[in-house]
Amino acid sequence: MNRAELPNEPRAFRDAAAMGGLPAPALAALLGAVGDLTFLLDADGRITDVALGEPQLAGYRFESAIGQPLIDTVTVEGRGKIVEMLSEAALGVPARWRQVTHPTVIGELPVRYLIVGLSEGRFAAIGRDLREAAALQQRLLQAQQSLERDYLRLRQAEARYRLLFDLASEPVLIVDAGTRRIREANGAATRALAVKPGALIDQPISSIVEPEEREALIAHLGAVEASDDVSPITIRLRGVSAPMRVSARLFRQARTALLLVRLAPGEGEAVPAALPDAWSEVVARMPDAFVITDRQLVVQAANTAFLELAQLPTLDRAKGARLDNWVGRPGVDVDLIAGQLREHGAVRNVASVLRGLDGGQEEIEISAVLAPMADGDCIGFSIRAVGRRLRDLPAPGDKQLPRSVEQLTELVGRMSLKEIVRESTDLIERLCIEAALAYTSDNRASAAEILGVSRQSLYSKLHRHGLGNLVPGDD
Repeated sequence: MNRAELPNEPRAFRDAAAMGGLPAPALAALLGAVGDLTFLLDADGRITDVALGEPQLAGYRFESAIGQPLIDTVTVEGRGKIVEMLSEAALGVPARWRQVTHPTVIGELPVRYLIVGLSEGRFAAIGRDLREAAALQQRLLQAQQSLERDYLRLRQAEARYRLLFDLASEPVLIVDAGTRRIREANGAATRALAVKPGALIDQPISSIVEPEEREALIAHLGAVEASDDVSPITIRLRGVSAPMRVSARLFRQARTALLLVRLAPGEGEAVPAALPDAWSEVVARMPDAFVITDRQLVVQAANTAFLELAQLPTLDRAKGARLDNWVGRPGVDVDLIAGQLREHGAVRNVASVLRGLDGGQEEIEISAVLAPMADGDCIGFSIRAVGRRLRDLPAPGDKQLPRSVEQLTELVGRMSLKEIVRESTDLIERLCIEAALAYTSDNRASAAEILGVSRQSLYSKLHRHGLGNLVPGDD
């Protein structure tokens, strides 16, 4: 069935004469009420009068534009639109709304105009305030940019954890607790089971063991779902001659119950070899610092990027020492990260600092994961230097003021509360002075009167904040 096409053209009154001859006061009241901002124009497009339907627009002082051409009150981008609307109104073409921007003493004001013709060659420019719509668009843009940044950080974190998962020397399987099918398997698992990469994905977990061992494996997984304190079992895997120890742990991700299944040599068996040389070379050449510690945060291995950040000559200087000798405030940041790892198993993008041997300090971002190994759990830390991102934040003692509340809150941990309060006071004072100077067109006497301070006090504050293009001796 075909849908009826709806008309999409404007429609005027069929009988305009039925409205009667409106008296001038009624017509003026009607035009003033229709728009937030209405200009009356002569035949040349010059403003003869102005009406404000929105009281908040009174501060923009549009009454001072009377006598000027409307085209001179908008930005360069909107002048062509004004010319087109005036030409169409003079020719009787149906009017259409166009958006322009007024530069004012307070700031730019976006307005949507409709110009209609009046008697004796005059025109009325009916405008609607678009500040709220512009603010909504700005918030939408900021939300979209925030989502894109979060998505990028998620992709980066996923890449780091995927690398750590694949580099683990212990065979690890991620199993769906509901279907008992394998979701993921690392490289060590495919090598231990002698299968091709990807061959285990979506296969039943029972397919990796001998047929007579399947019931024992299923019973073990069921016990793990009911309790966290379940001892590993030793069973025979398909294609593997020696028995293997299987342990599992239940966790949830995206409202889905999953099982982390670890495979280890049985009692008396040799521990699998460490990472292949190719993987070790990849980690060693990573641009981000990578450190492996035990549960007590004692460094076991680190790549070259970490040695460069910590300004250590050799890896031997790092091995056997606690990570908080270089990372974070001693006994604070790293211990908090370790607590989160014990509770959640992973942390993402934690802001901290890294201290070098020469006393230098670098802003860093830490992601970490607790990884089960054959001879005990270990912690992998991915450390990225982010000092370049924070370059716009003032360092302690820097005279450059932060420009937003977000920057002030990011100073927590880098400056004392007393210094942050002083910076906040200076920021508010500077912003108020800048607003007063803009409002008075840089008339310092008027600005001092608006601010309720003396001229001498205002000049002193201008000198202190470096405002107003003052020169030495100016008073």
